[in-house]
Order: sequence, then structure tokens, then C-alpha cells
Amino acid sequence: MSPTSSPAEAIDLETASPSEIRRYLRPAPEQRSTTRRSADGTDLGQVDLEPSIFGIEPNLAVLHQVVTAQLAAARAGTQSTKTRSEVRGGGAKPFRQKGTGRARQGSTRSPQWIGGGVALGPKPRSYAQKTPKKMIQLALRSALSDRASEGRVALIDQWTFEIPSTKAALAALSALELSGRVLVVLGEEDGYADRSFGNLPEIQTIIAGELNAYDVLVNDWVLFTDETLPGATADVAGAAPAASKASAAAEETAADDAAPAEDAAPADDAAPAEDTAPADDAAGEEEGAGS
Repeated sequence: MSPTSSPAEAIDLETASPSEIRRYLRPAPEQRSTTRRSADGTDLGQVDLEPSIFGIEPNLAVLHQVVTAQLAAARAGTQSTKTRSEVRGGGAKPFRQKGTGRARQGSTRSPQWIGGGVALGPKPRSYAQKTPKKMIQLALRSALSDRASEGRVALIDQWTFEIPSTKAALAALSALELSGRVLVVLGEEDGYADRSFGNLPEIQTIIAGELNAYDVLVNDWVLFTDETLPGATADVAGAAPAASKASAAAEETAADDAAPAEDAAPADDAAPAEDTAPADDAAGEEEGAGS
């Protein structure tokens, strides 16, 4: 039995398939954490990262295949050369078949001639490869886990840019103590932040929905916000504001419920008084009929 597996997960190694054995021997995800900060560098406490995303053992083979496929898909594939049938001219035989002592030739556009066609040259083609979605997801989790194992996953509560400002972006990176190449993962509403980092050559911005393994690997740091952190729980994304809003809403609801209750009390008391009289009269009529 593997030390990372529970007794309930025990399998028969003799009858199990290779995939089941690999899954059984795979180490359990590790629990990792990062420091949550504000834009000015204030420490807001530690946040636990999702183990299934930031704590797995990187699968190097899948990473290699997915990154290779991504780089191949980025190729234009527009290179082209002309064959001997596509080169202009060459319709006349350059010299007679016999009597010159030279090798026989039928066209000056043959590949061995200068100005002739190209044999087996490149033609326009697509380099795209079909990659299963599960492999793409595993590669992304492997890349994020690799950065998390090195402590290079940073977290900020939110971006507070009121206008695009490169100076403010540099100040934020300095306060967060991030150096080298940084991948800033932004949300749909972080347009000012995107424009603020646009003039910094070492900073790459990306929308959370477009996050991929290659961009994670080519950068030294990955910077998330509460909104874009994968696997973020409700207590991470704006825990304090959400709690205050929830408590305020609860107080308003309680106040609204209390007011109608006081007004409805006399009406509830009056209703039984009106209903009891007919009931008593009905009971008296039944007794008279019985006698």
C-alpha cells in the first residue's frame, strides 16, 4: 500500500490496469499557501491555495506535449516554394538531345538549373495539433503547481487604478516585491490595469479565461487577484466586504420583519374574537337539537 493512500483506496496490483496503478501510486496533492496583499503592499494574511490546482506533482511529459502543440499552433504556415511546373518559362528544350557531349536536358526550370523549381520544398500547411482538453487542463495545473512549489504565486485583493498609470503600476510591483518576468492575470473589469502594465516590457497581462501553461512557464511570477485566483473560495474573494454587506442585509431584514409583526398583532387578536361567537352559537343550536 502506498503511504499516500488510505486503506479504502487499496487495489490489487496483480489485476489492476497500468493506469489504475499509476493513479494509485501518484502522490497526494500538497497544501500550499501564499500571502494576500493589497496594492500598496499591506499584508492581508495567508491564503490556502487549492491543492488540486497548485499542489500536484507536475507531469513533465504532458507539459512538453501541450507546450509543443501550442507553439506549433502559433506558426503561420504560409511558407511556400514553386515547383518546376509553377516556374514561368522553360518550355523550350535548352539544346539538342545528342551531339553536344552534355547531359540531356528537357527544361531550364528543372530543379538542377539555376532559376528552376524547388524539389520537395515547403508548401502552405497547418501545424496545429489536436490536444485533448484534459491534457491541456493537466498541463496548466502542472505549471501552476511548479510555480507554487517555488513560492512564485502572488495574490492581490484587487487593482485600484482610477486611470491608466505606468508609474502606479511600477509602484505596485515594487510594493509586492516582484522582480523579473511577471504574468499578471486580470479580470474582465481590469481594463485600467491592463493599460497601466502595457508599457512595461517584463510584464505580461492575460485574461483569466485565457490562462495557459506556456505563459505560466515563460514568466517568473504569476500574480492573481481575488477574482482571478483559480479555486478561490468565498472567504478569499472580498471576505470582509461580503461579511459586512451580509450582516447589514441581515439587520435590515430583521428590522423589516419586526415592524409588520407588531402591526399584525392586534389584527390576529381581533380575528379569533369575531370567529368565536359564531362557533358558540353553533354549539348551542346543536345542543338544543339534541334535547
